[in-house]
Amino acid sequence: MRGFSYNRDMSEEVIIVKGPTALQGSVRVSGAKNSALKLMAAALLGQGASTIRNVPLISDIDIMGEVLQRLGASVVRDGHDLLVDTAPVDSCETPYELVTKMRASISVLGPLIGRFGEARVAMPGGCQIGARKIDMHLVGLEALGVKFSVDHGVLVATTPEGLRGTQVTLEFPSVGATENMLMAAVVAEGETLIENAACEPEIIDLANMLNAMGAQVSGAGTPNIGVQGVPLSDLHPCAHTTVGDRIEAGTFLTGGALTGGPVRVEGIDPSFLRMAIMKLQQMGCTVSTGEDWVSVERDPEVPLSCTDIQTLPHPGFPTDLQAQFMLLASLAEGISVITENVFENRFMFASELMRMGADITLDDHHALVRGVEGLQGAPVSSTDLRAGAALVLAGLVAEGETRVHHLEHIDRGYEDYAGKLASLGAAVVRVPA
Repeated sequence: MRGFSYNRDMSEEVIIVKGPTALQGSVRVSGAKNSALKLMAAALLGQGASTIRNVPLISDIDIMGEVLQRLGASVVRDGHDLLVDTAPVDSCETPYELVTKMRASISVLGPLIGRFGEARVAMPGGCQIGARKIDMHLVGLEALGVKFSVDHGVLVATTPEGLRGTQVTLEFPSVGATENMLMAAVVAEGETLIENAACEPEIIDLANMLNAMGAQVSGAGTPNIGVQGVPLSDLHPCAHTTVGDRIEAGTFLTGGALTGGPVRVEGIDPSFLRMAIMKLQQMGCTVSTGEDWVSVERDPEVPLSCTDIQTLPHPGFPTDLQAQFMLLASLAEGISVITENVFENRFMFASELMRMGADITLDDHHALVRGVEGLQGAPVSSTDLRAGAALVLAGLVAEGETRVHHLEHIDRGYEDYAGKLASLGAAVVRVPA
């Protein structure tokens, strides 16, 4: 067992890929980053020692662990299990230098308000892929009775009349806003109805943990989530297992589709990836599924088919798989149109892929992708988490050597990414720059 300490600096390393190479075999995905981070925050409401299992070994988890420790919690890792003891938490203020490293740290806002009736949280940072405004978080929490002000870059929340249940319709099905509202509403007086709520699998995972702690949440995974508030004293620690990471799974499936496979991804509920699976099939891949696995394969002698993609909240096509499918489209026969409806700067990846020979024309939030016969290895830089992962995959099918820089982005969300690809047969190594 060991405690947390955020002192990793992977930015001086590079991933070198020698292509072309094929991926074949089975790989197991880690626990979902976007779920585990919120489960750690929810542990604040348990006021004791909760165990969270299947937690990925990634830098974002390290940062969240440090955030909780600064609040007074004990966070101890044993392999992929975390013991998060929040009984000693005596602060409701999060440190600027950590919160600005990761936007997901705003998720401590809801549980801190639920536990203490107040919070001081620095404005969030993270990937440079869009404004990611937190207006909807604030509007939803204000409806529950929270008052906000800003003090020198710190968001100050108070509840002068306590938390009270209400009915809120979100302007957009924001995952973060839904999660923060949930974690405050579970201890609000009366009933809360969140309309137009996010439906992502990670929302269901959070609701399941909250219910295991003694909360009363219903309807998670649908646009209408109901919460019957309970006294804070009724909540208690629990043990919970994080769901598999659907985006990591989709990334490896993309690798199988690129190179022919077969690649089998284990530890994932196929229903989490319905839209991505449908697009893989449209592009000419054969996809098989089981209770907790998905496999993909195709004849590498037959070109991929073009397709059109629009990113949308779940169950629509996930924005976190847009870069990976742009890579597929760049090698498909014909012209694909990709429309990014979630984050305005997520096409930064396109310029890096174009360095490798892709033919992509950008027009506002649309990308026109003309398939090319092949890519060439080149030095490229990760512009964000998913772009970094996609660039490594591009190196698999490119002629020659590809060097991917700025691995700190990849390390935020993929555990041993190079190692897992190597286990599937990729000629990939991670070395000092």
